[in-house]
Amino acid sequence: MSKFCDVDTGIDSLGEAKITSPILEEADGTSHKIFRTDEDRILIDVNAVDINQIIKAGKTPPAFELSGPREKIYFDPSKLKCALVTCGGLCPGLNNVIRAVVLELYYRYGVHHIYGIRYGLQGFIPEYRHQLVELSPDNVVDIHEMGGSVLGSSRGPQDIETVVDCLERLNIGILFMIGGDGTLKAASRIVEEINMRCTKIGVIGIPKTIDNDIHMVSKSFGFDTAVDIATEAIKGAHKEAEGYPNGIGLIKLMGRHSGFIAANAALAQQDVNFVLIPEIHFDLDGKNGLLAKLEERLKRRRHAVILVAEGAGQDFFDSAETQYDPSGNVKLYDIGLYLKERIQDFFNKRQMEISLKYIDPSYMVRSLPANANDHIYCSFLGRDAVHAGMAGKTNMIIGYWNNFFVNVPMKLTTAERKQVDPDGKIWQTVLESTGQGSLVNE
Repeated sequence: MSKFCDVDTGIDSLGEAKITSPILEEADGTSHKIFRTDEDRILIDVNAVDINQIIKAGKTPPAFELSGPREKIYFDPSKLKCALVTCGGLCPGLNNVIRAVVLELYYRYGVHHIYGIRYGLQGFIPEYRHQLVELSPDNVVDIHEMGGSVLGSSRGPQDIETVVDCLERLNIGILFMIGGDGTLKAASRIVEEINMRCTKIGVIGIPKTIDNDIHMVSKSFGFDTAVDIATEAIKGAHKEAEGYPNGIGLIKLMGRHSGFIAANAALAQQDVNFVLIPEIHFDLDGKNGLLAKLEERLKRRRHAVILVAEGAGQDFFDSAETQYDPSGNVKLYDIGLYLKERIQDFFNKRQMEISLKYIDPSYMVRSLPANANDHIYCSFLGRDAVHAGMAGKTNMIIGYWNNFFVNVPMKLTTAERKQVDPDGKIWQTVLESTGQGSLVNE
């Protein structure tokens, strides 16, 4: 039976939506077919065998609500105040999402009180004295051309009660939170505090992670841009490696817990000979380890390209002290520099001359503007987040599943982390493309 059989896809609501949407009243050629109901749903599992088994068991196949505008909304746009906040690391597309939310609120719903919260959750805390930013079409019109976030960001937890105090003082009706796993967990706690106070504030999450590791979301924004830039790094590394005898191009990419960027970049630019990701263990020493395989590759082809995700090979640092960043995440040890040193030492001992070029484009990628595909994707996410918020929905994110934008309960996205399946199509195709085989000593 499907692993999704018992998934709860119900979306929380602030109350009955009774107000006719202003979109219905516009005479601008808008088709009534764009409106959705909560009964419009997208199956989670599309495998026919699994669906038949669920039906035979007398159950309804689990499905997500389809995102999009509703004919009735909960909030009165003329009186509504909204807030946006971006949290965590930078990612291509943050400004695109901000722009889409503001334009949809302002032009489609007539909401003219939109505030940007500066520097993540710090912006809610009085002691930091960060000023609010009043957002309007005039001051977001060009921000999609810039990288980073015009609102800034920060890491680290803040007192949730103080955050909700601020929301109440500002009389905010909808809070849009753009961030990754830690941000969505904080959003869930904000919802809990709001519910304890019986306050009518909607919280809508827009999932952001360049690593594409959010559970129950097929693709996160910024990922497509990251793969694009990673392929450029591969091209450069490959040319450098080809240009010298025993040339080695070593590239470190993003991917703390999931190797989607490295795996997809290797498939997009198939000049890579070894791909190392957090999900797949590899040995360095021994006849089947990376170093021996690399030596064999150099003797055969005279050059090699290695792609490593930042979270790969962390077991090599087990004896080191565990450290944490302000958000409580384990600080990763630098696998890229470690590999560089081990490779150089290995070939020095063999008196075999190599030319190793090490490339780390990580932070450049994070702060770049989104590419065309991500720009389109962010626009859909931002606008559907507004539709959900205006309809009175809360404690949810806008996700992408089976080629549809859907409303996903926040608790589903924070339950676990999405990772590359070692037996799945992506990784098996990487193995076919690189020919690296197993890098584990039996």
